[in-house]
Amino acid sequence: MYGGQEELDNLVWDKNEEASEEAQNEMRLKSTCRKVEKLAEEKFGKAATLISPLILGGFNILYRIRLEGTSPDVIVRLPCPSLVQFPREKTVHEAATAAFISKQTRLPIPRQLFYGQDSTVGPFVIMEHVQNCGSVSARLTRRNKDPSEPHALDPNIPEATLELIWGKIAHCLLQLSRVTFPRIGSLVEADDGSYEVAGRPITHNMTDMVRLANIPRAVLPPEGTTYETADEWYAALADMHIAQLVFQRNDSVTSEDDCRNKYVARQIFRKLAKQGRLSTFGFAKDNWSAQSSKIPASTLSPAPSGCDSFRLWGDDFRAGNILLTESDDIAALIDWEYTYVGPTQFILDPPWWLLIDTAEMWSPSIDDWSETYEMRLKTWLSAVRNAEADLPGSNPLPAPLSTYMRESWETGRFFLSYGARKSWAFDTMYWKYLDERFFGNREPGVLMNDLWKARVHLLSEEERTAMEPFVKRKMAESKERCIVDWDPTEARERFSELLFD
Repeated sequence: MYGGQEELDNLVWDKNEEASEEAQNEMRLKSTCRKVEKLAEEKFGKAATLISPLILGGFNILYRIRLEGTSPDVIVRLPCPSLVQFPREKTVHEAATAAFISKQTRLPIPRQLFYGQDSTVGPFVIMEHVQNCGSVSARLTRRNKDPSEPHALDPNIPEATLELIWGKIAHCLLQLSRVTFPRIGSLVEADDGSYEVAGRPITHNMTDMVRLANIPRAVLPPEGTTYETADEWYAALADMHIAQLVFQRNDSVTSEDDCRNKYVARQIFRKLAKQGRLSTFGFAKDNWSAQSSKIPASTLSPAPSGCDSFRLWGDDFRAGNILLTESDDIAALIDWEYTYVGPTQFILDPPWWLLIDTAEMWSPSIDDWSETYEMRLKTWLSAVRNAEADLPGSNPLPAPLSTYMRESWETGRFFLSYGARKSWAFDTMYWKYLDERFFGNREPGVLMNDLWKARVHLLSEEERTAMEPFVKRKMAESKERCIVDWDPTEARERFSELLFD
């Protein structure tokens, strides 16, 4: 059975790692640092001095700048070339999102002072520096002797500490859940200073597709595309899973049967998205899944609106983006990259980051992650319920957020959202957690190589006919070990061969 993250394209990864190292070295040069100081001087009209050290984040480099006669310091935030694949869009969307949240809620967001797409150092954001004592991730992580080991929640952390910190985070998420938008997409600041959903969603997965698998940009959602319904966005996510299988040249399949498993799962998932079924799974409206016959609809909450009412979702929002004070109050919520207006369904799941590390990368296994997560989920839900009792005003959702989150875990809706957003976790989420909930139990003792046989009959005749030629071509390509740069027109034509619309 699939049990973690599938392989990225190691040839592409190695190539981009080298390019990223070169780019980071260039951004550390004195000449670059001087350009950053000059940018700050131009924007503020004051002498600017860089304060060491530079801070290298997951996708950005941060330069702390001290302005003459001004307090506090400011941060100049630049996307790191090679790591960030859509730097101009990402920067504009991120800055607009942070500014909007700051104006529409009481959340502690660092004040955005300037941002732009064009400067001598490229796209940039300048914001106030916020004093803090580190992130929630650092506060709750177990201490590892090996610094290269992934961060994970300290198993010995006191429940009272979790209740305290998670309760404050829950207050923040509840505030965000009350802000709605009419379309799915990214926020952009208009000329009059207002904010509108006018940019395509830039997801973490899209960045990984380009940076770590060389997926052609031509098969991703076009720039400026927004979506009217949740079903449209689920279908777009399903399309990108198919694109990952089609265009990841190396390390994407291990055998013919592995390829068939991945092909069948993706075609079924896309079919369910196009039929509007993914958006109702696990809610009272779910009358199609095998699971729905076992769970009375009266015990489940209503599905959220699938049109004209959507909410902010952050692909990269996690414990590392929440900064704390010395007394464990929230000092700031930072890094709103890969945040877009998405289906309300996404915010109705409990946070994936409660254990700090991701499910597909958890050691020793995803089964252990699931067991540990379920234990900690009780504490999280308690914190959310307490926050709901404290927060004034009416709840705009049909049911309490804590109820939705509990049901998400119980019905497996959590794994649907997770798999929809992550191409390299999709196969584990689909075959391990979703397939039997969708279509009923498979025959006992089905081997991993035979999973596709249990569901291939659900495909259309066209989809079944195309499978074997696709498998043959994919296996031949996997032996060549090369990086292919696709012509945009040829890429779109190749992609359309597997969509069967």
